[in-house]
Amino acid sequence: MQDKPDLAALLGSRICHDLISPIGAIGNGVELLMLDGSRQSPEMALISESVSHANARIKFFRVAFGASGGDQRIGRGEVAGVLAEMTRGGRVGIDWQSPADLPRREVKLAFLLILCLETAMSHGGRIRVERSETRWTLTGEAGRLRVDPALWEVLSNPSASAEIGPAQVHFLLVPEECARQHRRLTVEVDAAGIRFAF
Repeated sequence: MQDKPDLAALLGSRICHDLISPIGAIGNGVELLMLDGSRQSPEMALISESVSHANARIKFFRVAFGASGGDQRIGRGEVAGVLAEMTRGGRVGIDWQSPADLPRREVKLAFLLILCLETAMSHGGRIRVERSETRWTLTGEAGRLRVDPALWEVLSNPSASAEIGPAQVHFLLVPEECARQHRRLTVEVDAAGIRFAF
C-alpha cells in the first residue's frame, strides 16, 4: 500500500514554486534598472536587498516545508548559499559543516530545527550545524534565550498542549518528519544554549 501523501509538504512546495518566479523577475528588473544607469539610490539598494532576502527565504522554505523524495539530493554549496543570503545583516548567524552531497530529506529536518532555534534566539546568536557519518548535531548559542517549555515539549511529545500559531508551525512538523525518517531526536536545553541531535 502506498504511503499517504504529505499534504503540508505538497502545499509548501506549490506555494514556494509559484512565488519563486515573480520574486526572481523582480530581482531581474532591479538588476536591469541598475545596469541601465539608474542612480544607486538608498531606495533601490533597499529593494535589491529585500528581493535577495525574500528569494533566499523562499528557497529555504521550499526545502524546510516542501516535498522531498527519499532519493533527492542537495549540495552543500546550495545550502550554504541560501543560508548566507538569508542571514545577511540579521541577528542570527549559521555555520554549516557537512559533506558536499546530502540527502534532501535530512536537510529538510535540519532546516526545520534551525527554525526552532531561531524562535528561541529572537535577540540573536550563533547556530552551528554539523553532520558526521551517521548523525546530525545542531547547536544554538545566544546571550539570551527565549524558550517556552510547553512549546518545546511538542518536539518530544506531539500531543503536548501548547498554543501553536503560524510562527511556530515548525515545532509540529519536526516530530512528523522524524517519524518519516525513522530518526530519534534528542533535545538538550540549558543556560548555555540548545543542542539537537538526530
